[in-house]
Order: sequence, then C-alpha cells, then structure tokens
Amino acid sequence: MVDTAPADGRTARQRLRAWLLDGLSDMAKQYPGPHAEAPDQQHGRRWWKVMCLTGLDYFSTLGYQPGIAALAAGLLSPVATLVLVLVTLCGALPVYRRVAQESPHGQGSIAMLERLLSFWKGKLFVLALLGFAATDFVITITLSAADATAHLVENPHLRGALGGHQVLITLLLVALLGGVFLKGFSEAIGIAVVLVAVYLALNVVVVAVGLWHVATDPSVVTDWTHALGLEHGNPLAMIGVALVVFPKLALGLSGFETGVAVMPHIEGDPDDTEERPTGRVRGARKLLTTAAVIMSCFLITTSLITTLLIPADDFEPGGPANGRALAYLAHHYLGGAFGSVYDLSTIAILWFAGASAMAGLLNLLPRYLPRYGMAPHWARAVRPMVLVLTATAFLITWLFDANVDKQGGAYATGVLVLITSAAIAVTIAAHAARQRGWTVGFAVIAGVFLYTTGINIAERPDGVKIGACFIAAIVLVSLASRLARSFELRVTDVRLDQVAERFVRDTAHRTIRFIANEPAGRDLAEYRDKVHQIRADNDIPAEDDLVFVEVTVRDASDFEAELHVRGEVLHGRYRVLTLEHSSVPNALAATLLHVRDTTGQLPHIYFEWTEGSPFAQFLRFFLFGQGEVAPVTREVLREAEPDRSRRPRVHVG
Repeated sequence: MVDTAPADGRTARQRLRAWLLDGLSDMAKQYPGPHAEAPDQQHGRRWWKVMCLTGLDYFSTLGYQPGIAALAAGLLSPVATLVLVLVTLCGALPVYRRVAQESPHGQGSIAMLERLLSFWKGKLFVLALLGFAATDFVITITLSAADATAHLVENPHLRGALGGHQVLITLLLVALLGGVFLKGFSEAIGIAVVLVAVYLALNVVVVAVGLWHVATDPSVVTDWTHALGLEHGNPLAMIGVALVVFPKLALGLSGFETGVAVMPHIEGDPDDTEERPTGRVRGARKLLTTAAVIMSCFLITTSLITTLLIPADDFEPGGPANGRALAYLAHHYLGGAFGSVYDLSTIAILWFAGASAMAGLLNLLPRYLPRYGMAPHWARAVRPMVLVLTATAFLITWLFDANVDKQGGAYATGVLVLITSAAIAVTIAAHAARQRGWTVGFAVIAGVFLYTTGINIAERPDGVKIGACFIAAIVLVSLASRLARSFELRVTDVRLDQVAERFVRDTAHRTIRFIANEPAGRDLAEYRDKVHQIRADNDIPAEDDLVFVEVTVRDASDFEAELHVRGEVLHGRYRVLTLEHSSVPNALAATLLHVRDTTGQLPHIYFEWTEGSPFAQFLRFFLFGQGEVAPVTREVLREAEPDRSRRPRVHVG
C-alpha cells in the first residue's frame, strides 16, 4: 500500500491552521498601510512618494466625487465644492498639520485623544473611534470596488456583456483584493507612485479639454448662471444653500487621517530621533499641504466641467455619468480609446485604494486592541483578519447593492467623525500648550466639523448606523476577548529595586513565604495581627521568615504592563514588597514566578478568603483588578506554568 500521508506528519486541518496563523506575532509588520509599523529610518521614502500612497485613497475619490456632488447640490455643485475646498484648506489642513506635530509616529488623532482619557472611559472611547475608523476603511474598500465596477459596466465596449452584474463583479473585485492579502502584500509605494502619476496626468487632460469646451462655448456658462438665478434668486441665497448642502460633499475630505498615519514611511533628517523626528514632521506637512492643494484644484475644476457639460439626468442612478462623471467626459470628448485607457487607470487606482484601506485596517486594530487585551490571539495573524474583513466587505456590498451613491453617506460619516475627533484633539493640545490664538482657531474649526458631521448624520443616517454596528461588534468582541484572556500573566517585565532584590536574596536559602496583604492603615497593629493570623491558620513555625506583598492598582483597564516592585521595612521589623500593576492576582503570580526563576526555589504565598458574592468578586477583578484574589492568582499560575511540580504554592486560610 502506498503511504499518502504528508511528509511532515500533519493532517490537512493542521496544515491549514498553520498556514492561517503563519507569522502570528509579527506578520502584520510587513503591511505598508496607514498604520503599519515604522520602518527603519534609513529605509524611509521621500515625502512625495509617500504622498502617492496616501493618494490611493485621496485622489481616487475623483472617480466618484464629481458625480456625488452633482447629485447632492445640482447646479450649485461648483459653489458647494468651493465651500468644501475652503474647509479643506482652512480647516482640515491646519488641523492635520498640528496632528503631524503632536503624533509623529503615525498614531493619528486617536492616540492623541487616548492620552487625554484614562481608565475604562478612555478605552471605550478609543473603541468607538475605532468603529468609525473601521467604517471609513471598510467602506473605502466596498465603495472603491463598486465604483471600479461602474467604470467597467459603463464602458461602451463592455456594457452589453457586463450590464446587470454589478454586485457580482464588485464581490469578485473584493475577493481578489482579499486573495492578494492572503498570499502576501509587499511594499506598495512604488506601484502607488506609478498609478497616481498616470491617473492624475489623465485627469489633467480631461480637465483641460473640459475647460476648453467651456471657454469656447459661452452659452454653457450663461445657461448655467441663468438657471442658477431662476432656481435660487440671488448670490446670498446660493451661498446659504451651498453651506447647507456641502456636508454631502464630505467625501472630498478623505485622506487626511491616512496622510498623518503614513508618517513612519517618510524619510527624515540624518539627525532625527524617535523623540524628535523633525525631518519626518516637516515631510509630513509638505505631504499634507501638497495633496490638499492638488486635490482642491481638481475638486473645483472637475465640479465645474461636469456640472456645465453633463446633462443633469445623466447623473441619476442608472445614468451613464452616475459614479463616473469624468470617465463620461473622457469618452464623450476624447473618444473610446482614450476613454478606455482612462477607465482602466481609474479601475486600477480604485482597486488599489481598497488595498491601502485593507492594509490600514490590518495595522490599525492590532495597534490598540492587543494592548487592551481585547483581541483574540488569532487576530494578530493577518490571514484570519483578512477573511473576517473580506466577509464584512461582502456583507456591505450586498446590503448596498454595490451602489456608489448609497454608500456615500456611510463613507462620509466615517471620514467626518475622524476629522472632527482630530479637530477636538488639537484644540485640547493647543489649550494645554496655552496657545490662545490656536485654541480659538481650532475650536472654530472643530465647531464647523461638528456641524458638518451632524448634518451628514441627520440627512444620511446609514453611515452612523453602520458605524454603530462596527462599534458594537468591536466592543462585544473586545470585552469577550478581555474576559477570555483575564487569566493570562499580563506582565511584560518585572523590575525590582535594590531593597526588594535584597529581600529575595536573603530568603533564597530557606523556605520563601509571602503574605498577600491588602493594605489599610499600614499601622503596626495591622501587620502584627496579620502575621499572627497567617501563622495560626497555616501552622507556620515562629522561626520562619514572612515577607508581606502588597499590590497597588494604578489603571485596571490596562491589560499588559511592567511590574515595578519596591522593598521597604515598616515599623522597624516587617519587610514589605510593594507592587504596582493593573491587576492584583496577575502581579502576585508574576512576582512568584520571578522569585522562583531567580532563586531556584518554589515560593509559598498565603491568603485570606474574601467575603462577598463570587460573581461580584469576579466583576471586581475584571473591571478593577481586585476581587477574590486567591483563586484567581492560582488560576493565573496554572495557565502560566503547566508543570505542577514547578508551580509556586498558593495557600488560603
């Protein structure tokens, strides 16, 4: 009989598991998304090259922004777009230039706000922002794929063969994107430079031709101004309406959060340090300013030519310009060959914008959730996360019928919430720095974005609904993960001061006995009575040494942290090890294991039972790091040390 078993002896299920979890701890570091790990300084890229990576998301919105603006504002599209440009240059740009200064390692505004809040309220606030960030990135994937499909389906040469299959084609594009990440996604900046350069060059041609047709046909402008006058009366009314409708154009603000998040990829000065990356910050500011100026020019010119040269009915769902206004002009004025090249370029950059968003999400969630203990172990591996995100993108595509217009509100909500949070963060930062002028200016900008976000949510609630679903999913999964991982050791390092080291060294030649004590008044009677009780309950000889161990909980919402151990002698006779950590049982377990490894002896620790409901005590442990300490300490030790013969001894009396 022929032996068909694999050479390594593993079953197909084991091989699949190994493939999915390959590079569990560090595989995400290779992904060059917005929240990737910082590369070595000498391997950084010039700021304008990194701008092209940002541009995959930012500049690709030209594929659908003019059409969405025309649907939202009608004849007022150029005026509303001008308001959007003013908000971009006078609002979002100053905010993110300040974010680049305050958060130079790519953490973005979320990290700025995280530093302002502590305990569980800070963690839950970050989880909420992560929910909106997930909305932004996932809708970037689905919206970009849907618009790429629109360019395919509406191409005159493919319309007959592909018409009516938009959802299927979009799902195939999303699946292809997921397949690329399952295989591996290498450095994308070089490809991004080519795609962005070609795409912007083609758009320059389309805009130039469109402006030439507008200039050579004066009736186009006169007909437009006449229609505006009939519809809105006077310029003040037009401006007022434009201010009201411009939140619907907020898609044109995408890319700023990504712009600061890719900062670690920017080449800095030779004398840059991680504490003061001056060159990187300067490069990031150039990136943000250049991208904003380029995009503003395109936003104004494209909204003008599409509004003046395309009939309004063609923007409606099912119309030839819906979701592809510039491609419509490319085909109409420059012929099928140029139009097909333009379609191909647009499809490529839209698809790659989805790749940048996927990479960003894969690097964003691991940046926060593992530190909170709010991610399962498999979430640190890329491939399982790719499957989860791809399935989520499938669901969103199906729910919205791969329709660009339907997803615009959700995308805008994610973008606006992040920008608003950034504006609030820099306002607080300026106030803390006692910069009164900047504080007032940023506060006004934050007010504008709060208004814009509120209007967008009120008129298009789909975005906040999707964001709420992402927030609920992230919070529920995070809390379940935190619950499941509560009994992990959760100590990254143990640091003893000289006195604590001497205590451990002095007890190494005899039985090491610790008393777990919850300090109250720390007076003489407290320690004397505790020693008498522990000796009586556990029949400990009077000549055996006892060392007290006390834990001070700083922030119980932190999951992993260093353990600092300080030794002191109280009342001239009682030796006390004072520990600082986020959890009492985990700190005690880590100390016992450290003493075992240092001395080669198994230490003993003595507890009293805690009065109260076991369920209430567990909630105290989960939320506040305290509760019924003895059994939890023993469980942490059991998980950390499977060998019972090497496990420190826990006694409860």
